[in-house]
Amino acid sequence: MDELADAYAYPRLDAGAGWLRANMVSSLDGAAHHEGRSQPLSGDADMRIFGVLRGLADAVVVGAETVRKEGYRPARAREAFAARRAAAGQAPAPVIAVVTASLDLDFAQPLFTEPLVPTVVVTGAGADEDRVRTARKAGAEVVFAGEGAAVDPSRVVGALAGRGLTRLLTEGGPRLLGQFAGSGALDELCLSLAPLVVAGDASRIMNAPVTTVPETFELASVLEEAGFLFTRYRRS
Repeated sequence: MDELADAYAYPRLDAGAGWLRANMVSSLDGAAHHEGRSQPLSGDADMRIFGVLRGLADAVVVGAETVRKEGYRPARAREAFAARRAAAGQAPAPVIAVVTASLDLDFAQPLFTEPLVPTVVVTGAGADEDRVRTARKAGAEVVFAGEGAAVDPSRVVGALAGRGLTRLLTEGGPRLLGQFAGSGALDELCLSLAPLVVAGDASRIMNAPVTTVPETFELASVLEEAGFLFTRYRRS
C-alpha cells in the first residue's frame, strides 16, 4: 500500500493552489457504466487503487447525479493512511464535496447525517436560498463557485482550495468530469481500463460539449494486474 501511495502522491503545490485529479474506470469499448453503475466494471486491483486515491485526497468531488445513482456514503478513516494523513495535516478521512446547481439532495441520507468530517455542497451563488438553508441546517458546509445558480467548473478548485482542500479527487460522473476537462480545470486523469466489453449505449467517462481544441495529456505511469491497466495522465 505504501508503494502505491508513493506512486500516486500529489505534487508539491504553491500556497493557495489546488490539484484536481480524476479517477474513472472504462471498459475496452469505452463504457463508463454498466446498467447505470460503475461498480460492475471494477475489480480487486481497481478497488485498491480507488482506496489509495481516496486515502491521499483532501476532498472527493462528485456530481449530485452520481451521489444519487451510486448511493454515496461518507468516506471512512483508514488505519493504513492515518500517519500519512496526520503528517500532511489532513483530516482522518477526505471530505465528500457534492457539486449541484439545484441542491436536489436527500439531506437525511448518511452522507449528511453520519460524516466523519462535514460534507461540502458546492453550488452557485444564485442557488435557491431555501435549499441552501436546508443544506446548512443538515450540517453541510456550502461553498459557492459561480455567480448564477449553476456551478462554474473552472472555479471549483479555487473555491475548495480557499478552504484548505487542495488535494482534490473527482470520481465523476461523466458530465461533471467533462465540464472540468472542458474548462481546463482537470490536472490529472487516473483511468482504469477493464478487460471487459459492454456494448450497448453506455456513456463514456466524459459527457460534455466538445472542447474547441483537444488538450494534450502526458502519460505519467502504467500499472497492470489481472488484465486491468491502470494509467495516469497529467496535463501537458
